[in-house]
This record gives sequence, C-alpha cells and structure tokens, in this order.
Amino acid sequence: MSAASSLLSEDQFLCSICLDVFTDPVSTPCGHNFCKNCISEHWDINVPCECPNCKKRFKRRPVLQVNTFITEMVSCFRESEQQRASSSSEQQAANPGEVPCDVCTGTKLKALKSCLVCLVSYCETHLQPHLTVSGLKRHQLINPVENLEGRMCMKHDKLLELFCKDDQRCVCMLCTISDHKQHEVVPLKDECEERKAELEETEAELQWMIQQRQLKIEEFKQSVKVSRENADREIAEGVQVLTKLRDAIKRKQAEAVKAIKSKHTLIEKQAEGFIKELEQEIIELKKKSAELQQLSLSEDHLHLLQKLPSLNAAPPTMNWTEVRVRSPSYEGIFRAASAPLLEMFKIELKKLLPKTELKTAQQFAEDVNLDPDTAHPELILSADGKKVHHGNVRKKLPDNPKRFSTALCVVGKQVISTGRFYFEVQVKGKTQWVIGVAKESINRKGPLNIDPQNGYWTLGLRRENEYYAAAYRLYSKSQPEKVGVFVDFEEGLVLFYDVDAANLIYAFTGCCFTERLLPLFCPSFNQGGKNSAPLNICPVNHPSSHYPSSLSTACSYSPVSPIGM
Repeated sequence: MSAASSLLSEDQFLCSICLDVFTDPVSTPCGHNFCKNCISEHWDINVPCECPNCKKRFKRRPVLQVNTFITEMVSCFRESEQQRASSSSEQQAANPGEVPCDVCTGTKLKALKSCLVCLVSYCETHLQPHLTVSGLKRHQLINPVENLEGRMCMKHDKLLELFCKDDQRCVCMLCTISDHKQHEVVPLKDECEERKAELEETEAELQWMIQQRQLKIEEFKQSVKVSRENADREIAEGVQVLTKLRDAIKRKQAEAVKAIKSKHTLIEKQAEGFIKELEQEIIELKKKSAELQQLSLSEDHLHLLQKLPSLNAAPPTMNWTEVRVRSPSYEGIFRAASAPLLEMFKIELKKLLPKTELKTAQQFAEDVNLDPDTAHPELILSADGKKVHHGNVRKKLPDNPKRFSTALCVVGKQVISTGRFYFEVQVKGKTQWVIGVAKESINRKGPLNIDPQNGYWTLGLRRENEYYAAAYRLYSKSQPEKVGVFVDFEEGLVLFYDVDAANLIYAFTGCCFTERLLPLFCPSFNQGGKNSAPLNICPVNHPSSHYPSSLSTACSYSPVSPIGM
C-alpha cells in the first residue's frame, strides 16, 4: 500500500467540494468520492439530491457509508507527505554562492549532486531516482556545479570530455573528427592529472614564497626591535649626558652668582660703615652750628666773649677727601665658571657622536675614479683617474654642462644613490684642499657656496691647522695625511675620518638626501708650488676581521655635531 501511495499525487485525494484532502471519504452511487460532511451539507441545501461532479439525480437521498479503502489510501498519503516534508525541512536551503536544486519549486534547496547527462543539479530528495532507477544509475554524477550548459560543446551539443593540447581547450568526441582531427587530444582526466602535478609544483613554489615572506616579516620585526632598543639606549644616554651638563651649568651658574653677590656684599657693608660715620659727624656739626647761632643772638657781651673761644673751634672730624668706595670688577667670573663647562661639553658631546668605527666603514669601500669631463680646465688629472692637482695653465676643453668653469673642482664617476659608500683620499703635503660629496645637480658654472643647504657635505683645509666642515670652523692639533669619507644614504650620514689615527674628524648627521650624490674633489691653487701636491684617491686596506654589515645601530644620531680633531 505504501509503495502504491508513493505513486499517487495529491490531486487524487482532494474533495471537489472543499478542495482539500478527504476527511471521512464516502462514495455516491455514481462512484464519485466526497468528504462525508461536505456532501451531506451540499444535499441539505440543494434539493433534489444530485452528484456535484456528474449531476446525476437521485430519487431518494442515498445513505452514505465511509469508504474504508479510500480512507486507508488517504492515511498512507498523509504519512508519505509528512515524511517528505520532514526530509525537506532537514535539507538546507541554498545560500548565496551555493548551487541550488534545479527541480525544487518555491524554496530552492541546496544541490547535492549535478548530472552531466541530464545537465541538472539535484537536492537529496530529487536525486533519489538517479540512485534507484537502473537507467539513471548509469548517468555521471559530480559534486554540484553551476553553468552545466557550459560543459556542453556549443557546436555539436555533446559533453565536453576531452582536451585538445594543441589549442588548449576542452572538446567533445565529434570535435576530434572535425576541427581537431590532427590535434593531440587526451581525456580530461589525464590532462587534469598533469595539471595537478603542475599545481603541486606551483603550490610548493607559493609555499616557499610564503616562507620567505614570513622570514622577511620576522626580519622586519627584529629590525624594529633593534631600532627600539637602540632608540631607548640613545635616549637614556642622551638624557644622561644632557642632564649632567644641565646640572653642571646650574651648579656653575650658582657659584658665579654667589661670587658676584659676595663681592657686592663686601662693598655694600663698607659703604654702610662710611655712611654711618658721616651721618654721626653731620649730627655733631649741626649741634655745633646751633650753639653758634644761639651765641650770636646773645646781648650779654661778657658771656659771648667768654664762650666764643670754646665754641669757635671746629669739632673733630675725618678727612673724607681721599676715601672711596670702589666697585669691584665682576667681569670674567662667568667666563671662568664656563671654562670647565666647555671642556666638559666636548667630552660629553663625543659620547653622542656616531660610534661607527673606521674599520666598519671601510667594509663599504668603492673604487672611485675622477671624471675628466667635469674637471676645471686648469686641473691636471692622472692617466688612471686617481690624482688631481692645479696646473696654472687653462687648457682649451669643451665647455660641457658637467664641467666646472669657475671652481677648481672635479667629481667622481661613481654615483651614490642608495646604501653605504666609502673612499679614502691622501692629502699629505697640501696646504689647502676640499673633499666630500655633493648633489649631482650643483651649479658648476659659478662660485661654489659650500653648505649642506646648497647640496655640499665637505671637509676642507684653508690654512695651517684650520679646517672647515661646511660653515663650522675646526681646530686640529695634528694634520691628517689621509682622509676617509663615508656616506650612508638612507641614514643621512656623511662622516670624515683621519685614517692613520682611526679617529672621527667630523660628522654630518640627520641629512636628507633627495637626489644622487657624487664624490667631490678640490685641490685648490698650487700657491707657487706650496700646494702643488695632488689629491690622491687611495686603495682601501680592508680589515681582515669580519665586522657587521649594518651601520644602523651605530649611526642613528640626528644632530649635526662639529668636533675638534
């Protein structure tokens, strides 16, 4: 009975009067079925009695009995519908992005499989025939996919089940005997296996790229950590140094103020003593003056003559003519108090200077050659491009835009646009010179205004023991014979070293390089032979030991700091 009921539709169990599934179904003599209550009410109203379906009239109102067979069929149908409704409710409705069942009406349930023969996607309920009917079992089922029509050949209306390697496209069986007859064609499965192998290689490469980027992330995190540690350490050291200087300044200021006030107090007390004595003498003099005035008014001649000798004499007083209260000199007190501060400042300031050692900077040595196309016409360059000196005679040379026409300068061929750069220049025997780096765009046709704001970061000797770094004047107890120039483009550093002494001469820090830099050389005039020695670019003797390749830790200082050599 249940197997039979599954083949029946809901329309077979509807009452034609209430249009709902039978309740207590009864049959009329003409063979039609109705709900017992529906047909009874119909005949109560409509007389004579006739069948609502075929209109057959009955002479007498039939006696209706419940049709037990129809009742059982209705009961089985109701159970079947409840089971189907329960099964449907357990299945999920298709969400956006999921493949819906093509058979469902109303709410589209999520498809469980797609048939490559029917080109239809089925939910669990509508998939049952493909799992039970022998003819449908032979159909090829796959996981649900959209656009099943796209799996059909547009030309032959056949399933795309082959792959043409020549045209790199999917084809059907008929395509292999027409457009792709001479082409290499393989089953889709074989091509997929080959492509999966390629995908595995690609996936392995992607995993490697991911690992490399994860390592790079860790490297960046480590850089941030090191930077934070360096920043904290530099802040601590800087605050300690400046606090020490501040306290010393306050202490020396208090001492100088105290010394000045002490001197003033002594003068003040001396003046107060003199004033007190003078005021006392004034009182005595006023008293004597009052007595004389009184005596001059007396009419007793005898009394006047008798008192006059004793009153006529002046009271004893001090001679104040040579007495002086001289203000002491306060000049030099603050200067004397500041003198030790200056030395202390120099000592403490060195603690804040970049700590890049010469041997570390030398790791970034470059082979610098002079560019003859930029040399002033009076300069003489060696054949190897390593030496330059002034020759007095102005040569006839092409005046190209790169050539210096006024300043006795020449630049190197090597461009500094990133990273770190180092070279050494021998200045032994010279009385004047300028070396360093400059922006590529500096003015080469007029006088040079050597200053960082104009694109010059240089060190130079003007006269004996008098050196200049830009506008800063430096004094040296010894003259360097070989100068090392180090540039860190990203950190904004230009450092000058006395190579033989391995000491830092001067540091430009916190620079902002906005364009490429070039090594700059100025041997200056030969001064009648006194300054005829050349500037000589020397090969760098690299240290044999291994030193860190990063200067970020040592060169993270921002203020421009002139120092004596």
